[in-house]
Amino acid sequence: MNSPHIMIVDDTPENLHLLSNLLNKANYRVSAFPHGTLALRAARQRQPDLILLDITMPGMDGYEVCAQLKADQALRDIPIIFISALGDTLDKTRAFQAGGVDYITKPFQVEEVHARVTTHLELRRSQKQLESANFCLEQQVAEQLEEINRSQRAMIFALAKLSHMRDDDTGLHLERVQDLCRVLAQKLASDSKYAHLITDDFIETIYQASPLHDVGKVGINDEIMLKPGKLTVEEFDVMRTHTSLGAATLEFVYAKYPHNDFVRMGIDIAKYHHERWDGKGYPCGLTGEEIPLSARIMALVDVYEALRSKRPYKEPFSHQKAKQIILDGSGSNFDPQVVQAFCSVDAEFDQIQATSSEGVIPAFTDYLQS
Repeated sequence: MNSPHIMIVDDTPENLHLLSNLLNKANYRVSAFPHGTLALRAARQRQPDLILLDITMPGMDGYEVCAQLKADQALRDIPIIFISALGDTLDKTRAFQAGGVDYITKPFQVEEVHARVTTHLELRRSQKQLESANFCLEQQVAEQLEEINRSQRAMIFALAKLSHMRDDDTGLHLERVQDLCRVLAQKLASDSKYAHLITDDFIETIYQASPLHDVGKVGINDEIMLKPGKLTVEEFDVMRTHTSLGAATLEFVYAKYPHNDFVRMGIDIAKYHHERWDGKGYPCGLTGEEIPLSARIMALVDVYEALRSKRPYKEPFSHQKAKQIILDGSGSNFDPQVVQAFCSVDAEFDQIQATSSEGVIPAFTDYLQS
């Protein structure tokens, strides 16, 4: 283990020589500098463990040297002991206010220098150990929190899977929805209008939360969910309630975890993904940008995925036909800018649909029931 490195800054050669000899004999590594400019440059190249700093020096005095050290993120924690002939209380007070940890008055006693240096090196060593222990603890806490978050997401995703077990033949619908939402969100993020909204966290959250869009279908009875043909008006009214049911379920979870962005976005997606840009959607009849951005993204993805899926009463639509239907719905069903982003990445949509489709996935949307 290397011995501690002590830097001495003093414009008086005799003091530099005396302190250097004293500390070398105590097996410390010593570097000595006659003024602050050289000392600062050396400290940035090789950080000392402690600095003995004179106050009265030509050019840059000890207070200014200390100020520059404390302003440097990499050097600010190095303990500084002022060592000066200035013995006035005001001088000592100013030294401590500048960031010094101790003050030795010249002429100094050898035993005092040894004692103070040893004490502050030990304090610094303990501080580093504490910082290291805190860092390890923070890492462990972060890992445990992430594990809890993963577990929560897994359980909620399982609930979302359950909501599709009755009408998802391949089991890949939710995975496709995740991929499609991520691609669309990434494209929107390149638009300056959305750059401050669609961050990396937003993209990851919509990827995780998008499977919750139809979680409320768990509360819809089999007679309606498994009906092979079109729904009646009354049945369709019941089906519409899956948005409110899903949101209410997730709001119960959110009440327990009020800082969980994943659940918060899941609520918006579940409740509002059947809203329309023109205000003719449900459950609230929101218009335009009143609809949360995550739900506007989900609305397009949900319709595209449904159009490309087989149903008992229709074959899956081609990519081009699905794209045209979405284009026709721009400004009425869908946010025009979301549609524009979709048109820039529609080839990726087609690829995701093609590579993950191994069977048929009947999926309900009001678009196809109208």
